Amino acid sequence: MKLNYLILFCWLYQQGFTQNTSQYNEPYRPQFHFTPPAKWMNDPNGLVYHNGKYHLFYQYYPDGIVWGPMHWGHAESTDLLHWKQLPVALYPDTLGWIFSGSAVIDKHNTAGFGKNAMIAIYTYHNDDIWKAGKKNTESQALAYSLDEGKTWTKYKANPVLNNSGEQDFRDPKVFWHQGTSKWIMALAVGDKIKLFSSQNLKEWQEESVFKPTEKNTELGVWECPDLFSMKTDSGETKWIMIINHGDKGPNGGSCTRYFIGDFDGKTFTQTQNAKWLDHGTDYYAAVTFSNVPNDKKIVLGWMSNWQYATKVPTEVWRSAMTLPRELELIKDKNGYYLNQKMVSQLAAVTKPIFSKANVATPFEKKEIDLSQSEVRFDFSQPTDAMITLSNTKGELFTITIAGNIVVTDRSHSGQTAFHESFAAKPQVMSVEDRITSVQLVLDKSSVEILLNGGKYSMTNLCFPTEAYSEIKIITKDSIALSNFTVNAISRIW
Repeated sequence: MKLNYLILFCWLYQQGFTQNTSQYNEPYRPQFHFTPPAKWMNDPNGLVYHNGKYHLFYQYYPDGIVWGPMHWGHAESTDLLHWKQLPVALYPDTLGWIFSGSAVIDKHNTAGFGKNAMIAIYTYHNDDIWKAGKKNTESQALAYSLDEGKTWTKYKANPVLNNSGEQDFRDPKVFWHQGTSKWIMALAVGDKIKLFSSQNLKEWQEESVFKPTEKNTELGVWECPDLFSMKTDSGETKWIMIINHGDKGPNGGSCTRYFIGDFDGKTFTQTQNAKWLDHGTDYYAAVTFSNVPNDKKIVLGWMSNWQYATKVPTEVWRSAMTLPRELELIKDKNGYYLNQKMVSQLAAVTKPIFSKANVATPFEKKEIDLSQSEVRFDFSQPTDAMITLSNTKGELFTITIAGNIVVTDRSHSGQTAFHESFAAKPQVMSVEDRITSVQLVLDKSSVEILLNGGKYSMTNLCFPTEAYSEIKIITKDSIALSNFTVNAISRIW
């Protein structure tokens, strides 16, 4: 009995599923963002809420810290912050590696696997076909779980949607469309999004093709689409199409954009030009959770960039997810946009360590631990400003606000030499209106920036060799700051 227990423990440890939090103390390991126990992680997959728990599946390679044959890793949470690591959900098989996809709860047993079955819809990538130089390398398949994601059975008649000859044919995002009583699949196919419908998740019919009206040939591979409806405060309903691209984002490399439009159950029609969901280099593969109560839209992204993701200076694990963000659909004089707010649960793990109603500038606060922190403040009136985060070694991360331009610079932020593109140039974001509020969320090796209450977003990795311990803010004409707060954020592991 003791021998069998030892074998089981060793296997679990090798797979990275023990909850031994001592291993979460490595340099640069985020302390309140999701990371895998060990090895490589990229895209979030199969985001779904069921029976009080949020399920996060993710692209995972358990045998290395660089990308390899993909599996679906798995974790669950009751609050979107504290995650319990679970065994690998889906392994590669003779049909291929397990690429990205989505998960749904089949409330009416349309697929016949069981009422309220959790069903994963994912892409098979057959690397042998790829190496043979053929294009039909990818197809879509199903797996189901009847025990809330603990164990999985792959559908015996996979694949359910065969490739019709396209080079890229991947990342199905599936949802139930009430108006037509059908499942709808958004699929990235080459440089477009194809929409399919099904009554049972097993047999699919192509309905339409979406290709944006603006020029898009300069962007990289199309991946990880999402399609969902939202209402404005006035009750108006619009549909949102998210598309992720592997290269040539607004500041280089991976990027995420979205389109506002209408959907009639068959065709998505774009009604305004695309917007970037995040202007930083480290926000990618963003998709929303399905089946969330009150139809909330909570988005999660991979916090890295394909330009340098395999080179960042971590050894035990690679990559983190962004904090989950709740989306709001806002209409203003320029049209519709998605507003992003960190999920409300974050407040439960924050503790004020410095707070003042009004702060004169230039402002400087030293000897304050910013390694796990939230900094918030408002400008008493719109102004140009420079925000500097630094440490005693002279490493610094800067945010400059000049008119309708926001710039981040990590060229002296710490370790940068691991890849030539990481700090080659500042990152720039153009905004439609002047900046009035700032929220910074720092976690060991990342800075998430939300401006004007979440209307604008920039996400950056940074690797200081010592924790940032000083914040300095300079404003034009010494404009004061209001509601200035620094919160410490607790470790989640």
